[in-house]
Amino acid sequence: MTHQDETRAAYDGVVELYASLFADQLETQPFSRNMIGTFAELVRGTGNARAADVGCGPGHLTSMLNDLGLDAFGLDLSPAMVDHARRTRPALRFDEARMEALPVEDGALGGVLAHYSMIHTPPGELPALLAEQVRVLASGGLLLASFFGTEGPEPVRFDHKVAPAYSWPVDRFAELLAGAGLVTVARLLHDPASERGFLDAHVLARRP
Repeated sequence: MTHQDETRAAYDGVVELYASLFADQLETQPFSRNMIGTFAELVRGTGNARAADVGCGPGHLTSMLNDLGLDAFGLDLSPAMVDHARRTRPALRFDEARMEALPVEDGALGGVLAHYSMIHTPPGELPALLAEQVRVLASGGLLLASFFGTEGPEPVRFDHKVAPAYSWPVDRFAELLAGAGLVTVARLLHDPASERGFLDAHVLARRP
């Protein structure tokens, strides 16, 4: 099995539990909530409000982005997650897709949200995944990536509750964004809302 196959199967098996855990749309996570609010405001300011929530899971953040004035749609590797999102949020668009091969035309989007959806990608494959996010962004478009941060010099593999995952030093992650052609606009690193043992990291970057 590839890591995508493993991740897909793992998330297919926890849909209802996962959806129930995140039904509050980040009401208990002020840092994440405010970073997403800033992202939405800046995307609206580009004049292109079309945005993709990549790795959207049950669609809670896709709905949040639409509430914040974006024309957002959700994409996820897990067909069971996509089915749940379509069933519970029928007014929004959700499609099954891999982050490495987005069904979006070049330069079409004002924004891409990747909320803890890159964490299962092995470090050696992350540059290509980031390049795909850049491909779909218009000039001036923004990417907000959230992930588990580590204070060490290298990414760290760990046993996530759903599927194997990686935490990243924020500086290293920002270097990968620069290598993909993005300019970092803001970064936020803070203590986690739970006892996961890693910091929570958010990096906002723009395509020139």
